[in-house]
Amino acid sequence: MKSELLSAPGKAIFAFVFVLALTAFGIPRAQSQNFSVVHSFTGGSDGGGPLNGFTIDSKGNLYGTTSSGGASNYGVVFKLNLGGGEVVLHSFTGGADGANPDGFLVMDKAGNLYGTTTAGGAFGAGTVFEVAGQGKEKVLYSFAGKTDGADPEAGLAMDASGNLYGTTISGGASGNGTVFKLTRPKSPGKWAETVLYSFGTGTDGAIPVAGVALDAAGNVYGTTSEGGVYGLGTVFELTPSGSAWTETILHNFQNEDDGATPYAGVIFDKTGNLYGAATDGGTGGGGTVFELTPTNGNWTFTVLYSQPGWGISGSFRDLLMDASGNLYGTTHCDGTNTAGTVYKLTPAAGSWTYTSLYVFNGGTDGLYSFSNLVLRQGALYGTTNQGGADNEGVIFKVRP
Repeated sequence: MKSELLSAPGKAIFAFVFVLALTAFGIPRAQSQNFSVVHSFTGGSDGGGPLNGFTIDSKGNLYGTTSSGGASNYGVVFKLNLGGGEVVLHSFTGGADGANPDGFLVMDKAGNLYGTTTAGGAFGAGTVFEVAGQGKEKVLYSFAGKTDGADPEAGLAMDASGNLYGTTISGGASGNGTVFKLTRPKSPGKWAETVLYSFGTGTDGAIPVAGVALDAAGNVYGTTSEGGVYGLGTVFELTPSGSAWTETILHNFQNEDDGATPYAGVIFDKTGNLYGAATDGGTGGGGTVFELTPTNGNWTFTVLYSQPGWGISGSFRDLLMDASGNLYGTTHCDGTNTAGTVYKLTPAAGSWTYTSLYVFNGGTDGLYSFSNLVLRQGALYGTTNQGGADNEGVIFKVRP
């Protein structure tokens, strides 16, 4: 499964799956007490079809992207104020400024936002952009679609020096995607792109849909949705060695108990363990949530939970871990109404307990979540790609 699942304008992702779920079911009372729709996208100037969640500033304001809608229907960057209300910071034109942002945003200490577009730019192969606090957009890099990479789907990671790291799902030496770094200029000037790794055609992995995570030593971690020993995806580490980077495969997915096709990336806990989600496979058939623990130079892989369901119904985006070590995520099209869920995993005595926080009905409450989650004032916020009053997706709030 390549970029057509996640990058086509309009984002009609898996629209063929249970289209009857669009019926505007009422929300049961037990669910409605803890769930609310904060904003329903119209597909007009406010945007439509969000494919990710949010970053949050120190005041609690949320920032995100939509893959379509806006003034030219190529997506927007928006702000959701703490007091409520959406403000569009930039509408993409589909030209040099980029088109169809799919990933979440990252914010620097000055409040500037950074993200990617899957298309547009000088060569039509996507961009890395900056949106300043007042909404002025600047393209930091336009992908040429060659060895430098093409079609970035994910959000970015930022190191302590303000350099940016990300992935592309195509381009690179073999056309199977890259991991790249954009080095922040020390004075006003151009950001310099460096390809840290180009995925080949075999066991090293292919098609990194998710972004990357950084550790304190400067190593880079991520997933590929394909490739590896079994062709079903990997978890990888990139380690700097002089001017080169060395890849180590931490896990090869087999589509058995461990899962397959990870579209989500990995996150760290306080002690250096990695957590992620596979979108398919596992004993339940609907993907897995997993942990990788470093032990004497090796990594031990453990399945924490197997999602029930069929096919590609699991988590598409990065998990969220709270201060108590609980994990939160969304699913795409499982649940009672095959419209997606919001869930929590709680660690207890060497095992993890699954709690369903909300089951989408597929109507005005939203349909198909590809969202990461953030915590604000004790509540979880995320998005759905479809559903809502105009079937253009919603921003939702769930109180665990």
